Amino acid sequence: MNNNNEPSQQPISEVLGLDAKSRRQPVKKWLWYVAVIVALVIVVFLLFAGNGPTVQYQTDKVTRGDLQVTVSATGTLAPLKEVDVGIEVSGTIKSVEADYNDRVEVGQVLAILDTTRLEAQALQSKAALASARAKVQLAQATVREAKAQLAKQRHVHELSGGKVPSQYDLDAARATLDRARADLAAAKAAVTQAQGTLDVNLTDLTKAVVKSPINGVVLARSVEPGQTVASQFEAPVLFTLAEDLTQMELQVDVDEADVGLVKPGQPAHFTVDAYPDRDFPAEIVQVRYGSETVDGVVTYKAVLRVDNAELTLRPGMTATALITVEQKNDVLLVANRVLRFTPPVQKEANDNGGLLGSLLPHPRRSRSSRPPQASTGKMQQVWTLRDSDLTPITITKGATNGIVTEIVAGDIEVGAELVSGQASTP
Repeated sequence: MNNNNEPSQQPISEVLGLDAKSRRQPVKKWLWYVAVIVALVIVVFLLFAGNGPTVQYQTDKVTRGDLQVTVSATGTLAPLKEVDVGIEVSGTIKSVEADYNDRVEVGQVLAILDTTRLEAQALQSKAALASARAKVQLAQATVREAKAQLAKQRHVHELSGGKVPSQYDLDAARATLDRARADLAAAKAAVTQAQGTLDVNLTDLTKAVVKSPINGVVLARSVEPGQTVASQFEAPVLFTLAEDLTQMELQVDVDEADVGLVKPGQPAHFTVDAYPDRDFPAEIVQVRYGSETVDGVVTYKAVLRVDNAELTLRPGMTATALITVEQKNDVLLVANRVLRFTPPVQKEANDNGGLLGSLLPHPRRSRSSRPPQASTGKMQQVWTLRDSDLTPITITKGATNGIVTEIVAGDIEVGAELVSGQASTP
């Protein structure tokens, strides 16, 4: 049974005056605001992302100038003529007459050996020669006696009608004469031998005085007074002389890869550690055919003539030479990094990622008019930019010094920009 006095119960929405339609309107407005904000974010992203990273290239200009091709080699300085002065006899050094850096002339005494023993040997040889000559005289007398005895027996044989002396006595007389003649020949040979021995001893006496064979400068001295020298097996070196230090030579080792470029008459310049800020001129005078192999590296000796009028250079100095093997004037030049540039290979994507991929921006790619080609011999393909696209140009290379290369032929002019590298910038 209902109590009419109880208040009637109504929904809260009716009490507040909110029906179903009024509840849906705020929800739709909120979704609309969210959609507008998302659309704005996408538009802003597309605007700013469209300027994403792009591929940019570094370029170098084609220039015109002079090209000098050089070959580097190292070696040592030496006099044009260097003589080691030795001694052929043994003995004790009595005195030394020259020292380091002394200028000497031909025939000047450098050192003197004690000749006491050599003089005694020469005196013995003279006595032996006199004895041999006396034996010759004795043998000559014996020959004359044998001849006379044989003649006497032959005369008696004729007078007796062949009866006396006997044939045996005649043969014995002939044999005696033959022996006498043989003794005479041996005595003469002994004289010649004694004379030879005396000549050798007298020569040794003259060689006991060491003299300069050239006009020059003493580079080294390896003997002192009182020192004993022995020359039984080889002549010991006492002095080293250089003929003329105003003209020297530089012997350098040229690598086998460069020796074909080096020829006599080519100019060069070199430096030494003693004067690091100074270049000395030189000229190639000889390229030797004989090779030298050190640690598996094959080199060939080249000789450079050096003017040392100031006497600033010294024998034995280590020098680094640059030989000018080719000189080109007023030619087109391009940096070697241009020749080393190879365009990146672009891969075409088969799937762009659907709708999202079509909406999202992609970095701009440069296009080349043809695929890159490898260089063959003197032909080389280089690249330039035309309308921001890579375009190949075929050139013919010439000489190079390792930094720039000569352009002999090709559709290229001075000032042309050639691609030398790739850089990605935001």
